[in-house]
Amino acid sequence: MIFPFFKKKEENITSQLKVDIHSHLIPAVDDGSQSMEESLTLLKGMEALGYKKIITTPHIMSDAYQNTPESINKGLDALRIAAINDGITLEIDAAAEYYLDDHFYELIKKGKLLTLKDNYLLFETSYFSKPLQLEEMIFSITSSGYIPVMAHPERYRYIKSPLEEYKRFLELGVVFQVNLNSFAGHYGRKAKELAFFLSENSMISFLGSDIHHKKQVDTLRDVFISKEYKSILKNNTILNDTFI
Repeated sequence: MIFPFFKKKEENITSQLKVDIHSHLIPAVDDGSQSMEESLTLLKGMEALGYKKIITTPHIMSDAYQNTPESINKGLDALRIAAINDGITLEIDAAAEYYLDDHFYELIKKGKLLTLKDNYLLFETSYFSKPLQLEEMIFSITSSGYIPVMAHPERYRYIKSPLEEYKRFLELGVVFQVNLNSFAGHYGRKAKELAFFLSENSMISFLGSDIHHKKQVDTLRDVFISKEYKSILKNNTILNDTFI
């Protein structure tokens, strides 16, 4: 199915959502912001769009970003202080975006994982290859008392039968967090189509910015002034603002 380009109309630019649950704003810990100056610029951009709270989510990935709760919280403290000194009023918290690899089993056994709120755990997989033990990994999350939140399910290229595969994830207790910029085609045509598929089938529980760079803040503006944005909110029960 091919979806139309966004048709912009003149109105106030606002996210309507007050809480963003997925971003990479702690400087120099992953592939997101690389400096405090850049982080502050991104925070100001999010604040201008109407957000009141940001839960930033650095990658934890054994072969690339070996972040820990301690290093993330240290970076969070520095970011909060810099934001206050720069006059930014956003509430800033941190969780993590966990990559499901063999190392993740070790982390979940140890406990003390960084969650979005209470027991909501954000995770991702390879974009290209479905992990052979994905269902077992999801079971390990739920059996440990967490609610698995799948980051950007629309971006996984291994999804071949969307209705069947997404329904199976839901049956396993997964909830979906779709990237807002996917609706604008930021990640390509296929991701855009799957984002709309998830929305039209009322499968989305969370919307995230997944902000890494300033260009993505600019794209968010286009999403927020689109006619389609309101239908996305109408079609789905979005839980972001329960984390206020």
